Amino acid sequence: MARIDLITGFLGAGKTEFLKRYARFLMAQGEKICILENDFGAINVDMILLHDLQEEGCDLEMIIGGDGAEAHRRRFKTKLIAMGMKGYDRVLIEPSGIFDMDEFFDVLYEEPLDVWYQVGNIFAIVDAGLEENISEASEYLLASEAADAGKVIFSKCQETDAGQIRNTLMHLNRALEKFQCSRRFRLENILTKNWDELTEEDFQKLRRCEYVHADLVKMPLKLEEAYETQFVMGVKISGEELEDKCRHLLTDERFGHIFRIKGFIPDHGAWLSVNATREKLQTESISAGQEVLIMIGEHLDRARIEEYWKQGQ
Repeated sequence: MARIDLITGFLGAGKTEFLKRYARFLMAQGEKICILENDFGAINVDMILLHDLQEEGCDLEMIIGGDGAEAHRRRFKTKLIAMGMKGYDRVLIEPSGIFDMDEFFDVLYEEPLDVWYQVGNIFAIVDAGLEENISEASEYLLASEAADAGKVIFSKCQETDAGQIRNTLMHLNRALEKFQCSRRFRLENILTKNWDELTEEDFQKLRRCEYVHADLVKMPLKLEEAYETQFVMGVKISGEELEDKCRHLLTDERFGHIFRIKGFIPDHGAWLSVNATREKLQTESISAGQEVLIMIGEHLDRARIEEYWKQGQ
């Protein structure tokens, strides 16, 4: 049976970066792997960011959403059935930061997937500098992902201090308590190491962390209603203008509560990838891209956002 590892985490936590490091480790161990990008939005930006792994021999597949939970679930199952015939040792699933954990377990317990696959490891990636004031839906997602994790991994620890890390740990435990989950974490149970310093021994431990099936009170949450995505095509601005605009969108509540901006803009014959949260803007020059920026958040003012990106073009 192929093992399925799930890499969860809220928007902008760093799932894709961890996935790339973990996938390279597994391939170096001789495993035949495939990455399944399972996105909430109708355009999958992270798939493009994994292009270099494909060149190194890793297979990539994707599912896109945007048209309701039932249609998404059917595509998820159909894709896994097709992949089950390819002889993978392990499938790594990176869902959107907006993801229902119950869907993952329910689908894998259905025929014929229960014969072809077994759940391997579940990782929950949490930003060590997690924002204190998040919505009820976000609190639930934080708790539901950590509840089942074999390992909780804090990201960006090198960018935070010990006080922030402790605050994030307390926040995580409060979220678990709020939804009546019995699990609690201590700092020694969480990986808080700078990812650049992870050793082969660290990855071997992660490879064997497995998962915990912990109960919590399920929030009657329809993800497609709780969160919104907005796509803006054809944005042509400089990197300096991009930083200013992203910062404004993420902090000005007249646009809504935007969690994350990701995508690509043309950059002197190549592409500039964009990954922006309130805490940080990351850009990187890459060879492949798609002319789109995606806003993900709550209560988005679509007309205002569209008009803002058009200004100055």
